[in-house]
Amino acid sequence: SSVVDLEYELFAPNGTSSTGGEKGPVVILHGLLGSKRNWQSISKAMSRELQRPIYPLDLRNHGSSPHVEPMTYTAMANDVLHFLRKHSLSNVSLIGHSMGGKVAMAAALSPELPRNAVSNLIVVDIAPSRAASLSQEFAGYFEGMQKVEEARVGTRQDAENILTEYEKDPMVRAFLMTNLVKPQNEPVKFKVPLRILGNSLGELADFPQDLGGRTWRDGQVVAIKGRRSKYVNKHNFPIMQDMFPGAVLEELDAGHWVHSEE
Repeated sequence: SSVVDLEYELFAPNGTSSTGGEKGPVVILHGLLGSKRNWQSISKAMSRELQRPIYPLDLRNHGSSPHVEPMTYTAMANDVLHFLRKHSLSNVSLIGHSMGGKVAMAAALSPELPRNAVSNLIVVDIAPSRAASLSQEFAGYFEGMQKVEEARVGTRQDAENILTEYEKDPMVRAFLMTNLVKPQNEPVKFKVPLRILGNSLGELADFPQDLGGRTWRDGQVVAIKGRRSKYVNKHNFPIMQDMFPGAVLEELDAGHWVHSEE
């Protein structure tokens, strides 16, 4: 399957090169139904704080990046490796949240990984194993989003009223609605391909089996867990340690949406 060019933003402090010089750049991968937009304020703050260029990306079928099948971790990891090569980035600190964390791990474990491409891996609230509860949760979101499109409503408020039946938490609803667009003289719709993503939920809940026997030892690995989230636990963190010897676990007082809470 062929790679696509991912859309991105670049937050670089004045006077730093786009490749980050000695320190190297930071590349950020969002979660399912997220986009580079969710990471804008964090990226700005990080570029000031770290004095390094920060690249939040839109993964395939998300944000402004192309809509294309297949929606697999191998395909997404290849897109990211293509991005690093195209922009001549090495010594990268790769940060991924949820689905993006799995993409980051798949990229680090990939046989296609260029030498010295990645030096740090920060995986936010996900493990390289099956997360069945994640696909159930998101199946509900997709059902609600499909109902919004079928209803052909004219305003964001109408869309939110429909979503409320599927998701009670206003923070999660607001997150889902970052994908809503209102074309002129047309009903609201979602800018992500609901069919492709909805059909890929089983795949996205899992982790590529062919990476199971591989390890990555080229740098530091930090797993960040939301204390109120169940996605990283004592059953699956050891799986991560098998693939990433030396991985350390940090807890933040947050749920799964660590980056918007902290």
